[in-house]
Amino acid sequence: MKSFIGALLFGASLVSTVAAQSTKPSPIEQLAAYNKPDREKILYEGAKSEGKITWYTSLAGNSYKELAAAFEGKYPSVKVESYRATRAEMSARIMAESQAQRHIVDTIETTIPLLKLLKDNSMLVPYYFPTQGKFPDHVKEKGPKGLVFWAIDRESHIGLAYNKTAIPAKLAPKNYQGLLRPELKDKIAFAGSDTGVTVIGAMLKFQGEEYVKKLKSQNPAIHNVSGRALLDMVISGEVGVSPTTFRNHVEVSLKVGAPIEWIPMDVVPSNSGSTAISAKAPHPHAALLLADFILGAGGQKVLEEYEYGNPTKDYGFKRWYPEQGLSAEQIDKLEEKSRATLRDLTKRSL
Repeated sequence: MKSFIGALLFGASLVSTVAAQSTKPSPIEQLAAYNKPDREKILYEGAKSEGKITWYTSLAGNSYKELAAAFEGKYPSVKVESYRATRAEMSARIMAESQAQRHIVDTIETTIPLLKLLKDNSMLVPYYFPTQGKFPDHVKEKGPKGLVFWAIDRESHIGLAYNKTAIPAKLAPKNYQGLLRPELKDKIAFAGSDTGVTVIGAMLKFQGEEYVKKLKSQNPAIHNVSGRALLDMVISGEVGVSPTTFRNHVEVSLKVGAPIEWIPMDVVPSNSGSTAISAKAPHPHAALLLADFILGAGGQKVLEEYEYGNPTKDYGFKRWYPEQGLSAEQIDKLEEKSRATLRDLTKRSL
C-alpha cells in the first residue's frame, strides 16, 4: 500500500491544486447536496441526457452484475459500464487516470483505505442520499453540512466455522479464548490471505499479544488460500476449526447441506464496501442516481440476496471495522503488524 500512497499523491496533485484555487461550489457539489423530494426525478432526467454511467466496484462474483441490471431495470435510459477490480487494481487505474487528467469514473464502490486516500486528495465529492437517516453514524464518513463522503453499503462478517463431524459441539469455541482449549491443538487453521491478517488484527486489539502467544502453542496451520477456499477445507474435514471464515459463505454452503456451523467471536471483523462519488464525475446525475440506488431499498435487496450483511441491521453480534477512524498510514502500519504476527504463528522454536 505504501507504494500506492506515494503514486496517488503525485497523481492527485493536479486535482488538489485545481480544487484549492476556488472555494465556489462546483455544479456537481451543488447537485450532490440537493435533498428536495424531487431529487430522484431531477437526477433521472439528467441521467437520461447523459445516457450512461461508469462504475468502478470491488464487488465479487455476479453480485455487481445483478446490481447493475437492477439499476438499469429501474432506470432503462441509463446504461451502466462496470469495471470490477480488486482494491490494488482499482488504485492503479484511478492513479493513471488522475495523472493523465482523464476523468472516467463516476461512482466508486470499494474498501475504506482507498476511499480515504481519494478523500484526502480532494478526489471525492460529499453527497446526500435519501436513505442516509437509516444508516448508523459509524458506517458513514461525515462531510460538511450533513453530507457524507461515503457510506458502507455491504458487509462480510468474519467468524469461526467448524466441522460438526470432526469437532463435538461442546468443544466448538464461542469466543477467542475457546480456541485455547487443549482438545483443539493441531485442529485450527487460518487463511493466509488478508482475511487471516484481519482476524489477527482483531485478536491483537481485543485480546492482546499474550493471547496470540498462547494461541501459537496450539500449532495452528496457515493455508495461503482465501477465506472461501479455507471454508471448503473445513467442509471436507481437512480442517476442524477456522476463525477466518465468512458468514455469507457459510450461509450459502449450509443451503446445500454442508456439515458446518458458523459462530461469531467476541467481535466480528467486518470487511466492508462503501459507495462514493468522483469529484470529477463526467456523468454527475447518473453517478448520484446509482449511489442513491445502491444505498436504497433496491440495491440493498440485491446485495442481501448474495448474503452480504446490511449495515442498517442488527445481527446480534458486535461488529468491528478495522479501518474505521484510522488514517491511511495507520491502516498500513496495522496491516504490517498483523501480517508479521500471522506469519509468526507457524514459526516453531528449535
